[in-house]
Amino acid sequence: MLEIRNILVPVDFSDHAAEALDHAVSLAKVLGARIHLLHCYAIRVGGVSPYGLVIPENLDREVRDAAVAKLGEWRAKVAAEGVEVEDSVTPLFPSEAIPTHAEQIGADLVVMGTRGLTGMKHVLLGSVAERTIRLAPCPVLTVKKHSD
Repeated sequence: MLEIRNILVPVDFSDHAAEALDHAVSLAKVLGARIHLLHCYAIRVGGVSPYGLVIPENLDREVRDAAVAKLGEWRAKVAAEGVEVEDSVTPLFPSEAIPTHAEQIGADLVVMGTRGLTGMKHVLLGSVAERTIRLAPCPVLTVKKHSD
């Protein structure tokens, strides 16, 4: 039988990610597992964008600090449910970071939403979730938001 002790939950702070986290917390309570929250805040700083704009280097630090603060709120909610929780932020793109982080922490399961902040049906499922399913070193549970 598959033993699930470490559950990775990638979050982008969307309603879909919140729904996935609710499922992960329920599983963690039943299984006695730990939750690992991961947020990706990919920004390319210091270079010129295709639009001719230069993104200031201090923006990366400000975005990271905001991500850490927001992730702290989500971490507190999980901890309030009595589930052991850790969190990480990364400047990597989600499709790269999620499988890599799952391997690094020894995740037994990834639980993630099927859509992200944009709410677009195929953008997240067609890229990040699908890529995670293909590349993760463990099973991946995708969760649809109830209103979908």
